[in-house]
Amino acid sequence: MHIKDLKDCEEFIAGDNTILRELLHPDKADLKLRYSLAHAVLNPGLSSQLHSLKTSEVYYILEGEGLMHINEEEQMVYPGQAIYIPPHAKQYITNTGKIDLKFICIVDPAWRIEDEEVY
Repeated sequence: MHIKDLKDCEEFIAGDNTILRELLHPDKADLKLRYSLAHAVLNPGLSSQLHSLKTSEVYYILEGEGLMHINEEEQMVYPGQAIYIPPHAKQYITNTGKIDLKFICIVDPAWRIEDEEVY
């Protein structure tokens, strides 16, 4: 059985300027996964950096609120919502609330630095 506690995950600033903690990644543990799972935090008033991935991604909003930008579309997002981000889509999210925006990121296949382009 593999259980990973968020508090035991190393915090780092991702290429898109969100605060990330990787919970599951097949390259970092002996797991038979195609995807990676990370916890992201974006402080009030901040935006992630415009970026795209060669792979698909899903954000699941846990706390806070934000404005999600995918290519030419934008929409407010709230806790309990899942956002599908297609491969190669230019994307970023802005924290429009007064508390930290917290969300889960699922990347399939698993995130790799060479699959990300930051603008």
